[in-house]
Amino acid sequence: MTVRYDGLTVEWLGYATARVETDDGFVAYTDPGRYGVLDDYWARDGDLVVVTHDHHYDSDGIRSVAAANATLVIYEAVDPAGIDRDVESIEALAADYDVVRVDDESRVDVGSRVDGASLDATVWSVPAHNEPDGPCADEDGSVPHPPGFGCGFLLSIGDRTVFWPGDSDALDGFAELEVDLFLGNIGGGGIVSDRHETAALAERMGPDLVVPIHYDTFDALAADGGAFAADVAARSIPVALDERSANQ
Repeated sequence: MTVRYDGLTVEWLGYATARVETDDGFVAYTDPGRYGVLDDYWARDGDLVVVTHDHHYDSDGIRSVAAANATLVIYEAVDPAGIDRDVESIEALAADYDVVRVDDESRVDVGSRVDGASLDATVWSVPAHNEPDGPCADEDGSVPHPPGFGCGFLLSIGDRTVFWPGDSDALDGFAELEVDLFLGNIGGGGIVSDRHETAALAERMGPDLVVPIHYDTFDALAADGGAFAADVAARSIPVALDERSANQ
């Protein structure tokens, strides 16, 4: 089902890709593409596209969702030259879109025109990573997403804030953010926070709504969305699933 929440429409399209639209028609996408989640999906309606790190950089996915006047906010460490997949350079994307590179403490103001109306959004990047002594660390402290490899994003759209942490542990600092809609990664697998850690974070964060994403795309990310939803609801936090969209 498509999730509707207080002026926003939310769809999880698979993996780390979520589409969030305001009632005014402003559309934002998180980390579009990879693993076939956007095969045959050519909406090209995104006013804003955010990319957290190399693992989620997919130039074909970006082109499938970005409108002609889209702003692409891409973390500064994303380096297509070092990605072992067939992807375009960021310079190639910049020839067609407004590309903004950010560190993990940036603010970007985005303007767009939808049906003749001027709509604005604000993007904040935040530090997001696996801790060397955290649940995703090997015995030697190595992690798949070390500090500086990626970031998370807090989006202000339609008078609401949307938080996507990217590939990260459930960091304590996230609970300090003012979040209305939390797109929680629950896939675990030694890659990101699992459903238990994300449920505990949601309780500390206190958002108006939690929608889980980034799970069940491949075996390592297997997770029980229903069990997560029950756990979060038991903590008196509203939660909604959009598993149909992600598994179409």
